[in-house]
Amino acid sequence: MSRPVTLFTIQWGDLPLEEICRLGKQMGYEGLELSAAHLDMKKAAEDPAYVQCVKDTLKKYDLNCWAISNHLAGQCVVDTLPDAYDRRLDGFVPAEYHGKPDEIQKWAIQEMKYTARAAKAMGVGVVTFFMGSPIWKFWYSFPQTSEEMVEAGYRKVKELWSPIMDEFDACGVKLALEVHPKEIAFDYWSTKKLLDVFEWRPTLGINFDPSHLIWQGLDPQMFILDFAERIYHVHVKDAKLNLNGRNGILGSHITFGDQRRGWNFVSPGHGDIDFDNIIRALNQIGYDGPLSIEWEDSGMERVFGGTEACEFTKKINFNPRWRSTIT
Repeated sequence: MSRPVTLFTIQWGDLPLEEICRLGKQMGYEGLELSAAHLDMKKAAEDPAYVQCVKDTLKKYDLNCWAISNHLAGQCVVDTLPDAYDRRLDGFVPAEYHGKPDEIQKWAIQEMKYTARAAKAMGVGVVTFFMGSPIWKFWYSFPQTSEEMVEAGYRKVKELWSPIMDEFDACGVKLALEVHPKEIAFDYWSTKKLLDVFEWRPTLGINFDPSHLIWQGLDPQMFILDFAERIYHVHVKDAKLNLNGRNGILGSHITFGDQRRGWNFVSPGHGDIDFDNIIRALNQIGYDGPLSIEWEDSGMERVFGGTEACEFTKKINFNPRWRSTIT
């Protein structure tokens, strides 16, 4: 088992593709998980010359690509519904759609279908993504939330995403949802319910990211073991708890990086994630895909952090012991 260590490029979207390839190689990575900031999904779906150019740029720096991402377009598929529209989505879409939720939704659905075809053209079998949620605002049940309101939200997600998944099936590509606040699946039981609602359709799996689980009080290793066959991709991302009696887990509307928050994202190895246990769980389920570093640390210079994170991940990326016939 040899899991490649890759860099998720979404936090590096200010850099052009050539520069993030050069920098990724300099920092020690074996590949990139290309976000929509570095891969034009429509062009990749329709223009073989563009795809070849992207592949040539990766090859120039001896980098590979095992997964691509379209988190932001995916978020817009559901969060544009009349009772869920979030104006912050305007920052995710072309300017001509700002303030037009119906148009944003049409764009997002088509963008995700392009993403399926882009992945196929790139020779990639997994797309990491967000799905959105029409019921996230009900996470705290006051005013009281009825069970029917929750059920209706899951049904709407299935209605909107099933045709997109049909396109992914046609292209032979899987979707790996990042379980995350603001998504329909944000913790253990909401993830299980989502998979149940989709009748465990093989198209839909998980982009495992422990940084969104630990501050909720979940055990990331149990998440891997219980959803073993649906772990389609892995993010290496850390979080550090700072619950000192004043700081709470809801963040107090305080900017990330501020020590008054109850938790912050930090560079891998600097937080409270037990990565040794995670690697052992991944070994147990036979996961041999990428370990993709989503580097996010408001208190650290990113090239230093990205380099150190790559070194850390390679160090913990150990293989399981070969089974012995001796007992």
